[in-house]
Amino acid sequence: MKDLFYGIADLFENVLFIPYDALRSLELDSWWLANAMSWIFIIIGFVAFFYWMKQLKIFNNNDEEDRSSTSHSYLG
Repeated sequence: MKDLFYGIADLFENVLFIPYDALRSLELDSWWLANAMSWIFIIIGFVAFFYWMKQLKIFNNNDEEDRSSTSHSYLG
């Protein structure tokens, strides 16, 4: 059973993390290229956020949502 976990560790350390090791070694040459994955994830996050806000505005403008507060009397 111990060999299975060592095999998984070996797979991740020596195979799957090769692109990240390359980015880490690139850091001394170019900080921007070394953080390319972070920039890509930030851009994806911003695009998703703005898409979500656009969709919320579309549903808000349709006035389809029931905004009456019925759960607590002090909310009304």
